[in-house]
Amino acid sequence: MEIKVLHQIMDWNEDVSQEVQETLAGHKICMVNVMGSPGAGKTSMITALIGALKDRFRIGVIEGDIAGKIDAERIADLGIPTVQLNTDGACHIEAMSIRAILPELPLDSLDLIFVENIGNLVCPAEFRIGESLRITLLSIPEGDDKVEKYPLMFTDTDCLVLNKYDMLPYFDFDAERVVANYHTVNPGAPFFHVNSRDGEGVGELAEFIAGKISAAFGEDAALTGDATAAGETAPAEEAAPADDRS
Repeated sequence: MEIKVLHQIMDWNEDVSQEVQETLAGHKICMVNVMGSPGAGKTSMITALIGALKDRFRIGVIEGDIAGKIDAERIADLGIPTVQLNTDGACHIEAMSIRAILPELPLDSLDLIFVENIGNLVCPAEFRIGESLRITLLSIPEGDDKVEKYPLMFTDTDCLVLNKYDMLPYFDFDAERVVANYHTVNPGAPFFHVNSRDGEGVGELAEFIAGKISAAFGEDAALTGDATAAGETAPAEEAAPADDRS
């Protein structure tokens, strides 16, 4: 019975995920689901990508956390339309919550939305939220066994980012092992090395995202002018909570 209920929830989530995708496609918006463990550097990565892409795309952010709005305030201070999504204990974001929160963003003035999912290597991989692209972060301090322990997170993603790569000399981390395991579960999928201090590697990742947007919506999707043209920054406040169905 429990398996049957889970299947029904997944079906329900997939239906809403498709609806979110259709809504975003109608506005020619690419939504990127950024996933990884707590402390992997998701917020810092989004901030760096905003810096690399803001002159080409109008960007908004949905900041997911179990509680609080620290990261959302950090993004909003950049002049980026940002909305906080608190899950109130749920270990992942669901498509229903994204559908409820999208009207809080100026969709007619956006090309790209980053969603920072809840810090977790399990649940976020199981729930589609209407995204166009999935990015998984794995930071060097987390260890090199994560692909083997949490394969779905690395199987159902569009690229892997080995973050905080400049910390490699200080940890017993076998990058070749990680990449080999990653390509076992996700053959041929791209991966990137990004340094946390100097941002080396962010440019390559930004180009990968830009290429996906252009492929989806054409070269005219790239704009001039920064994300502040999207309008007045949405306040980083609590929005509709996710259904606690983990």
